[in-house]
Amino acid sequence: MRVCDLIDGKSPFISLEFFPPKEREAWPAFFEVVDKLKVLDPLFASVTYGAGGGTQDNTLEIATRMKRDHGIEPLTHLTSVGASAEKLDGFLESLVKADIDNVLALRGDPPRGVADFDFSAQEFKHASDLIEYICSRYPELCVGGAAYPEPHCESPSIKSDLDMVHLKVRKGAQFLVTQMFFDNRMYFDYVERLKLMGADVPVIPGVMPLLSLKSAKFILSLCGAAIPGKFLSALEKAHEEGGDDAVYALGIDYATKQAQELIDGGAPGVHLYTLNRAEAVIEIGKNLNI
Repeated sequence: MRVCDLIDGKSPFISLEFFPPKEREAWPAFFEVVDKLKVLDPLFASVTYGAGGGTQDNTLEIATRMKRDHGIEPLTHLTSVGASAEKLDGFLESLVKADIDNVLALRGDPPRGVADFDFSAQEFKHASDLIEYICSRYPELCVGGAAYPEPHCESPSIKSDLDMVHLKVRKGAQFLVTQMFFDNRMYFDYVERLKLMGADVPVIPGVMPLLSLKSAKFILSLCGAAIPGKFLSALEKAHEEGGDDAVYALGIDYATKQAQELIDGGAPGVHLYTLNRAEAVIEIGKNLNI
């Protein structure tokens, strides 16, 4: 089923994000996690798509098995990095044949190990180009885009970032999923600004629990999201006094309260970044009043 139709039929909801394990030996454990998380009755689950070919060959098979064997509606990521029209058609036609109806269209990150990667030399330079291509050639698919309550690290200004996301909607994106953030005021302000621009589509906030101080710093170094000062101080204090167990408990509590506040404030649902771990996400999901 199309995610845009599912959102219309059920709100608020929980959705999930997984990344395909690189090694097939890890797949049985991965699908055990998927099966455990069915207890949350997720509206859909997104499956990431490796930059420059890292895991993209696994995305289709994992999404197919997720739907066929586990009864979870998949949303497959698709990036424009290194993509040609021919490659895109091959992947998208495979989705249609597999009865997968949903794509999250992204520009993607530069391939690992490629210095000074030139996005302008790509056949599809921006996510908006990818969205336009999919919507024009595969109108049966429901296409989503990424959004950034904190501006994308490459955006020259907040306005420029909003303009780019607005363009995604004008090109056909029917919903948006946000990068992780930790200050809900940013999300609500962001959604209001988009509505004023005419981009009135569901904006699903992404929530990631910070489960250890080390992983928190690593994750944030990748995406550039800012942690509110009080929360960061609390994480550091918890680590000093109780190590990773104390950080884990604090991270779960913060993510649960953040998600509940988003839902109570009118967000259509919450998109939980699982990191392919079940226990923390189940704890958060079961504590939400939805």
